[in-house]
Amino acid sequence: MNFRLRTLGLGLAAALLAAPVPAQTPAPRTLRIAMTAADVPTTTGMPNNGFEGMRFLGFPIFEGLALWDLSTADRMATLRPGLAESWRQDPADPQTWLFTLREGVKFHDGTAFNADAVIWNLERYFNNASPQFDSAGGAITRGRVPLMESYRKVDDRTIAIRTNRPASYFPYMAVYILFTSPQSFETAGRDWARVATLPAAGTGPFRITRFVPRTSVELSKNADYWDRARVPRLDRILLLPMPEATTRLAALRSGQVDWIEVPPPDAIASLRTAGFNITTGSYPHVWPYLMQTGGNSPLADVRVRQALNYCVDRAGMVELLNGTAEPSVGWLKASDPNFGTPENRYTFDAARGRRLLAEAGYNAQRPLAFKVMISTSGSGQMLPLPMNEFLQQNLREACGVNLTFEVTEWNTLLNATRTAPGAAILQGSVGLNVSSPSSDAAVMARYFLQAFVPPNGFNWPQWNDPQFEAAFSQLERATTEAEFNAAYAAAHTRLVDNPPWLYIVHDLNPRAMHRRVRNFISPQSWFVDLVPIDLQ
Repeated sequence: MNFRLRTLGLGLAAALLAAPVPAQTPAPRTLRIAMTAADVPTTTGMPNNGFEGMRFLGFPIFEGLALWDLSTADRMATLRPGLAESWRQDPADPQTWLFTLREGVKFHDGTAFNADAVIWNLERYFNNASPQFDSAGGAITRGRVPLMESYRKVDDRTIAIRTNRPASYFPYMAVYILFTSPQSFETAGRDWARVATLPAAGTGPFRITRFVPRTSVELSKNADYWDRARVPRLDRILLLPMPEATTRLAALRSGQVDWIEVPPPDAIASLRTAGFNITTGSYPHVWPYLMQTGGNSPLADVRVRQALNYCVDRAGMVELLNGTAEPSVGWLKASDPNFGTPENRYTFDAARGRRLLAEAGYNAQRPLAFKVMISTSGSGQMLPLPMNEFLQQNLREACGVNLTFEVTEWNTLLNATRTAPGAAILQGSVGLNVSSPSSDAAVMARYFLQAFVPPNGFNWPQWNDPQFEAAFSQLERATTEAEFNAAYAAAHTRLVDNPPWLYIVHDLNPRAMHRRVRNFISPQSWFVDLVPIDLQ
């Protein structure tokens, strides 16, 4: 009996050893990213949380007719064809743009992307009376595309969009109109709040597969992506909001995440020593104060605004940030060929700043005092609390300026940019510390043209400069690159000499990553390409 059992046992063992071993499924390659946002950006197809929302919950999942080309770090990002394979101005009407749609594209839910889906989404953003109108998404999109006048379906492959003024740069606005499956809205019972939890379906290389409110969102590879050369290498991306820089740092060092946005500057050296990769690079980002030029604002006097630009110790701010920024003396960088030839070349010149303040009626007995609304964190805000504390001390010691703050959450600050002077949300603030892209003329238009004071755009300062308006009109009608660049430089000259902003620094976009993160390109853009990234 014992012999038979032993024999059976040996036979069973031999059989098990001889049987084929099932192939093990490799563990999914999941990249974990800590964002600076205080909350998960909305997942409806038009994310909030500024351009960090677009960076991670926008373009990777939901696409536009045009897309950013983020394939290189050696030049400013330009546009490439997206859901439209081409576009052109109507030769009979320069205010009309014709977009030829790409064929064979499907949303993540399997429904077709076509001209009808384009019109449905445009109605979502721009028609308050449409059944699918999205007030939150519409407010964001209208702020970025303030030129929209009308749109129509020409045929199954062509959409015509008419702007309310000539705009040689309109494709650089169209890139921010993202497209969501109309079926997402139907599946959610025609409720955008429910669309956010399902979640919505886009056309991009990643799809949203899990959403935990206020905690995380998971993206998964879209293996059926329409651009077969750009199917992601990663299986999943986990996005985690971590507004505190020290929390992000601890998460990276403990292995909780693989990538953090904006590491604390004083930790960069030790991170490098520990083997983490630090990436930096010039990109179109200015960290300023928007200065209210209308109403009873003490900043309405151009001499005051010029004075403040001479009172800022930009080198000291760069030192505070451990070299992860560079001084800003205009909306564009001083090295930009379109910077222009302004009379004012701002340096740290406290004596000149005090002299200009005195001319405007401010001195030791009657010091300039004003309040700025700032955030605790947010998209592109770098390290706003220590940076603003530095400025507070700097302006007081250099030029006797009494600066106070209204500290709020990032999305509240963004909402404030869409208000008029004296709005209750401002709590008496006549300045806003909102970082800005400075990537192209389309952004310049919506931040500085008189036509785009809130609620039409982001000219929150209520700035109006006739010379700027004239130069920009020439830019909008330019038909050659030389004409465009000359007008661009003339317009920027006015942004320096009659500054609506206090220019402080340009961010150098620091990120810290585990060394197993491979193939990352740090583009000259607010956005990143997650498609080529892999994990070792």
